[in-house]
Amino acid sequence: MAEQSLVFSFFLIFTGAAILATLALYTRQPLLVAYIVLGALLGPYGLSLVSDTALLADISHIGIIFLLFLLGLDMQPSHLLHMLKKATLVAIGSSLIFMATGYGASLLFGFSQTEALIIGAALMFSSTIIGIKLLPTTVLHHRHTGELVVGLLLLQDVIAILVLLLLYSGNDSSQNGAQVFLKTLAALPLMTAGAFLFVRYVLLRLLQSFDRFHEYIFLLALGWCLGMAELAQAIGLSAEMGAFVAGVTLATSPISQYIATSLKPLRDFFLILFFFSIGASFNLTLVDVILLPSLVMTALVLALKPVVFRFLLIHISESKKLAWEIGFRLGQISEFSLLIAYLATSATLIGQEASHVIQATTILTFLFSSYLVIFNFPSPIAISDRLRKD
Repeated sequence: MAEQSLVFSFFLIFTGAAILATLALYTRQPLLVAYIVLGALLGPYGLSLVSDTALLADISHIGIIFLLFLLGLDMQPSHLLHMLKKATLVAIGSSLIFMATGYGASLLFGFSQTEALIIGAALMFSSTIIGIKLLPTTVLHHRHTGELVVGLLLLQDVIAILVLLLLYSGNDSSQNGAQVFLKTLAALPLMTAGAFLFVRYVLLRLLQSFDRFHEYIFLLALGWCLGMAELAQAIGLSAEMGAFVAGVTLATSPISQYIATSLKPLRDFFLILFFFSIGASFNLTLVDVILLPSLVMTALVLALKPVVFRFLLIHISESKKLAWEIGFRLGQISEFSLLIAYLATSATLIGQEASHVIQATTILTFLFSSYLVIFNFPSPIAISDRLRKD
């Protein structure tokens, strides 16, 4: 792609994002939705101002790699173990209920068994981005509410990684899916163990020796992320999984939070591109076909998730008020759902219609769930001054 075209595409994306973000902030709308809407407007199914689908695919892939790396950096094993005993049954029970709901509804709309299973899997998870972004850092993040929200999201992330592992094993048509899955299961712990050893005996010593040079720390973190992504692909795993392992292996080190903080601008850069690419890749010509199932799935998610989380949390001795609030904060589906749709489509496990039902449901639940939270619970962008806390 010509340099001028690439620069022009970035000009359109970031100038348009700045304009829509300004409007979103004035009207207190979620910024992520603004980026998705911009992608739909400027993408190949809108005004076609950014029409290179290969570029969009590359942007999405790079964005997912860095998102999973940063997610791994925040997944402190000690914190996960602390919440494991209390939240595991809630995470697993709620995931099974949501999957069964999505599976049953998909069958009623005429999707195949495989498509129904994948749509059901996409409904299992709540959005880490939405959940954390709408959680007031100074008020809730270090209190019990924040601990439960983060703990449940981390457990869901672990389940999501397992689902992605299954889907990735189905992406290799040259071998039996079960064989690929078993081979991947064997490769994953070996790669993880090797990564922990490399971090302990090489990477941390380099960071300690040259910690005065911030640019070096930044470059080393990026090199570690992308190097693990390439290694994972070379041994039959996905690049996204390699990036996730790269983040987790650094999460226990004292410098992990500094790395996460220094990479925040890069994260925000790719978040804009990632969500723009979601909107740009959404085929607007399929709206008539997917509108009804997407609306039904959205209604089921918005109505069912708060109720299910409330019921399960009460049964582990949480208060009704706290359980209800957590249910609404987790009352959407996840960016992992979009990744599931992407990988399942690449593996030809689902068709375009099923993929776009997942995408549309994700976008709609992002939007409506964000509204429910900012109108009713403390958040950084709440409408009410009483609820606006950060």
